[in-house]
Amino acid sequence: MKHVEWHVELAAIVLLVLGSCAADRCDAVEEGMGPLVVCRANPRYFQNAATGEVVLLTGSHTWANLVDMGTTDPPPAFDFEKYVDWMAGLGHNFIRLWTWELVAWDTTANQQSKRHTVGPLPYARTGPGNALDGKPRFDLTKFDSEYFGRLKSRVAAARNRGIYVSVMLFEGWGLQFASGAWEGHPFHPKNNINGVDGDTNGDGSGVEVHELGNEAVTAIQEAYVRKVIETVNGFDNVLYEISNENHPPSTAWQYHMIRFIKACEAQSASGGPLRHPVGMTFQYKGGRNETLFDSPADWVSPNPDGGYRDDPPVADGRKVVINDTDHLWGIGGNQGWVWKSFLRGHHPIFMDPYDGEVLGPVSDSRWDPIRRSMGYTRQFARRMDMARAVPVKDVASTGYCLADEGRTYLVFRAQGQGDSFTVRLPRGTYTCEWFDLSNGRQVGVETLQVRTGDREFRPAFAGDALLLLTGTVSPEKECD
Repeated sequence: MKHVEWHVELAAIVLLVLGSCAADRCDAVEEGMGPLVVCRANPRYFQNAATGEVVLLTGSHTWANLVDMGTTDPPPAFDFEKYVDWMAGLGHNFIRLWTWELVAWDTTANQQSKRHTVGPLPYARTGPGNALDGKPRFDLTKFDSEYFGRLKSRVAAARNRGIYVSVMLFEGWGLQFASGAWEGHPFHPKNNINGVDGDTNGDGSGVEVHELGNEAVTAIQEAYVRKVIETVNGFDNVLYEISNENHPPSTAWQYHMIRFIKACEAQSASGGPLRHPVGMTFQYKGGRNETLFDSPADWVSPNPDGGYRDDPPVADGRKVVINDTDHLWGIGGNQGWVWKSFLRGHHPIFMDPYDGEVLGPVSDSRWDPIRRSMGYTRQFARRMDMARAVPVKDVASTGYCLADEGRTYLVFRAQGQGDSFTVRLPRGTYTCEWFDLSNGRQVGVETLQVRTGDREFRPAFAGDALLLLTGTVSPEKECD
């Protein structure tokens, strides 16, 4: 195959696309970003309930984007405006908005040596008396106005930049694994004025707060969830996540909370509250992906079982799958993983150390290829009819192809996967565009006449390669 000997910066192309889409995005914000509903034609994706536009979700999320975390007391304020500006500049459109249930975070279990102070939390610290951290005890019947004001303002700020927000309601990893976690939880009997003790079995861990069985605890949690819904229900860029990495015995409790949210949002007259997608994410340790797929959730984030790290399975449409590096590596992944996930029908998102203040080194540029590629996936998604785009393993010999067959084919060839590959195509005329993902360049555009069957393609570079074929199927005589 002949290659055109000129190069165009992919970044420049993306900026041009973003420029045209920026107006679209502003219009979308004015007209409504959603709320999102599962796409009936292609349930691997959400679509805008108002416009019908299919939406690919992708982006960086980081721990301190809702509650402040840091080694000082009070912790340093997180610059959310700067953060969402940075995301928008990369073309991202999705974050998990993290909560944290504990007053502190000892990062020893994260192979680091920091002890973060955390705040604000959802419940008001009124006293009388002091909690174990020396500050006023919590009143679990009253809410902290700063927490909910911040929740509302940050969802609004994200919306202004075209970013969807998954509001995390509970957090299960910290209570299980952070040193001194239970002593810092509001449901510890010495930390609240309400006589609530979430440690039902008295073993000192308190993980039972994320299980059914303690009616007083569940009632307080339901009141909190109602408060969250009241705070952000009017926003069309909202999704919900029940809990980050909770333990497997939390399954019935998580299913209950999913149904509870749906019931709360359904209890409205016509023209009342909006309805938003609800997600369930990987249970750590020992959780099974089938538990997620069997749940009443609209979207899920799986664990590595089944190849979600290295060779993601083809999304079958049972749930929208948000493939999250947080549940696969913690902090990890690579550029190729982004494209493998996208072309298998998933939504790739990245657990981003961002500024390094919570975990990880400061401003670590080694993750830049992931960050850039997530933005690029949205640009290519816009060039396809995503209501018809289906991940297919047997059309391209690389195994990674998202196809609206007969119209568009997006193929990924990973570095080291071979000098050439084939794509099975119907007879027709195709525009062929190559993109060298390792340096962000488009490498050649040409028109091809293709016979029915396997067509060989050979990129002119050795790194990660992306091929976009846009075709018009023709009944005319076949030619080379």
